[in-house]
Amino acid sequence: MTFFESVSLIGSQVLANWLLASNVEKGIASSSTATIFLAIIGIICVAEGWKQTPNTALVNDHGMSYTHTFNDKRILLLGFAHACLHFSIAIFWILWAPTLVADGREVHLGLIYPCLLGARMLGSTVFPWLLSGPLSLRTEDCLVYAFTVLGLVLSIVAYDYQEIGVLVSLFCLFHAGVGLIIPSLARLRTMHVPNELRGGMMSLSLAPANAAILFLLIQRGYYQNIENSTMVALAALGLFMAAGSMHLLKRWGKQPYQNWHKS
Repeated sequence: MTFFESVSLIGSQVLANWLLASNVEKGIASSSTATIFLAIIGIICVAEGWKQTPNTALVNDHGMSYTHTFNDKRILLLGFAHACLHFSIAIFWILWAPTLVADGREVHLGLIYPCLLGARMLGSTVFPWLLSGPLSLRTEDCLVYAFTVLGLVLSIVAYDYQEIGVLVSLFCLFHAGVGLIIPSLARLRTMHVPNELRGGMMSLSLAPANAAILFLLIQRGYYQNIENSTMVALAALGLFMAAGSMHLLKRWGKQPYQNWHKS
């Protein structure tokens, strides 16, 4: 899914550049029209595919299921790692352009953006090779290494490094790691989280991450209390903490989840 998400984003950028190439004013109107058209197609596809009827028994058992979720340390660790990853990715997308154009430098961001998405596609294609190929790494080990490398990458960026080539290389490495981490976390969710709870677990894990992002944006944009480098350093810290949570998950074993319906 990560691979095709990146492909669709690159395709949308190609379409936008083509629409804006001749005339900027007319291109903006054409881009808006194309966006509305694609959104309508998406709504129609979702409506056509939404054929399932809600299971009232599952809805009535949600209280019991979420009690089981909060009592399972493995699910909490997965949710924490997911929150840290979401926080770090959001901070990156907020600050990557200001970091590259610092000191008034002219950079073609439209050319760098596809490179970042291509790196994410590459990372997602490496995922099955690492887990089932010659290396056959355990998923938790792979995530510990990946989170640690991404934390080191953002730590270098946080030191306000100014060389464009090195920054772009670090950004591509970051997205390659993200492309590897996202399917790895999905694999762990299938092992430790019941199917009917996965969406709720992911949504709950995003709440503290979004709250932290909003807090930092207020502190940076309104109060001017922190610098961009501080925000990047906090994102790196979150990735290191996610690596620690994966290490704890590995120590507690790879037992599959228990069926909470029978408990």
